[in-house]
Amino acid sequence: MNARPRVILADPLAKEGVAVLEAGGLLEVEDCSSRGRSELEKSLAGAAALIVRSGTLADEALIAVGERLKVVGRAGVGLDNIDVEAATRRGIAVMNAPAGNTVSTAELAFALLLSAARHIPEADRSLRDGQWDRSSFRGPQLAGKTLGVVGAGRIGAAVIQRARAFGLKVIVSDPYVTEERARDLYVELMDLDAMIPVVDFLTLHVPLTPETEGLMDARRLAMLQPHAVLVNAARGGIVDERALAAALREGRLAAAALDVYDVEPLPADHPLRDAPNLVLTPHLGAATHDAQREVAIEIATAVRAALLDGDYGAAVNMPPYHPADRDRLKPVLDLAERLGSVLGEVMPGGIREVSVSYGGEAQRGLRLISSAVLIGLWKGRLDFSPNLISALPLARERGISVSRSRVGEVTGYRAMLEVSSRAGDESHAVTGGVEEGGALRLLRIDGSRVEVEPRGHLLIFRNRDEPGVVGEVGTLLGAAGVNIAEFHQARDPEAGEALAVLALDEAPGPDLLSELRALPAILVARAVRLEG
Repeated sequence: MNARPRVILADPLAKEGVAVLEAGGLLEVEDCSSRGRSELEKSLAGAAALIVRSGTLADEALIAVGERLKVVGRAGVGLDNIDVEAATRRGIAVMNAPAGNTVSTAELAFALLLSAARHIPEADRSLRDGQWDRSSFRGPQLAGKTLGVVGAGRIGAAVIQRARAFGLKVIVSDPYVTEERARDLYVELMDLDAMIPVVDFLTLHVPLTPETEGLMDARRLAMLQPHAVLVNAARGGIVDERALAAALREGRLAAAALDVYDVEPLPADHPLRDAPNLVLTPHLGAATHDAQREVAIEIATAVRAALLDGDYGAAVNMPPYHPADRDRLKPVLDLAERLGSVLGEVMPGGIREVSVSYGGEAQRGLRLISSAVLIGLWKGRLDFSPNLISALPLARERGISVSRSRVGEVTGYRAMLEVSSRAGDESHAVTGGVEEGGALRLLRIDGSRVEVEPRGHLLIFRNRDEPGVVGEVGTLLGAAGVNIAEFHQARDPEAGEALAVLALDEAPGPDLLSELRALPAILVARAVRLEG
């Protein structure tokens, strides 16, 4: 009996998430949240999945300990504490829970906006000190003002929805939002530098990337109106903190509110700590009971689907595909890997270019299909097994360019694939199809028409087109006890050659291959082993 896949919890996970993992007793869950790093590393040996929150650093060293890891999951949105690149190189899926804390973070952003605009923390402290000072804490009302939203993803959209209830006009800066989406959100789209000077309030909802790091630098902070209020509940590093502190001290900005910082916890001597008109909270975006429950359920569901159903659709480092295409893609991915294996035998070493052309009913998944081709191409040729996660990054590392294209609808097949590769001046191509019933067919090799099921053992040979060759090959196979299941041959009269593909019941051994290659008319003979 096979052992159940083991899931390691490096940080505390809400009980609702644990219940999802443990449902049906199909997964073994081990809570290591109270253990030190060394104990965690011991527990990772043989584990299938690791789930962390913000407390554990899943760096390259920790990931390397989990030699059988399939998934590293983050019960939250950010992946700052996971070395995604290291996981990808090892073919490990990285997942997060992007939806679970959407409402909680949007609500906090609004709470910060109201607190900063209406000076609520200062008014509270003043009253507790025995004062009754109403005139010092006058602020703007929100209704009728303009809110600028940078980033209109899940959280940004939730903020926009709440802003409309407050009577705010909303302008959005997001290069990925279409005009159609903007109309659905009832917002105006504008370039960031054009938007900043015209807003009364500005809230940030973008991930921390090389493009967004330092997005609100000293230059852009100076573009805000003096009465404006800035809110960042997204990621530290998006706002230049020292420039912000200076703007507040010099009265060039009315107020600001931050929930995230470059360095967390915020250092005791940081200039933000004594900046005026500034609300600071310790990264509370997801710090609600509801959000912790939701992110726990979300990540547990994704990890469970990956380990038990092979569904890696939630992985952030895997070529994306739509859930509706999953069943349609299964036979296409199978065909892609098999065509890659055939091409790997036909093609010499030193491949530098791979091209994948797909036609069929699945509307998405070209990157996945290309990854499957590479898996087949390298099968048995590397000292490790790439997967759908690591294949494309591995190709980049090895200087192999992978191009993808889609052709129009195909007739007679649910899907068709043509895969070609180039090494130096030599190139080869193979074509295959998925029939309506799901059966796979190898259709062409280098333009020569063949039709054979790509499974089991194939013998591919090119020969001079002269009498007796087929008989000689059959005699050798028969003498070796190798039965022919299918035989297809294509002739090229102009070249005076023929290409044959034989499906065999057994693998031709090295000695038999040597005998076949020694036949005078045989130009090339290759054996291909295909799974299934």
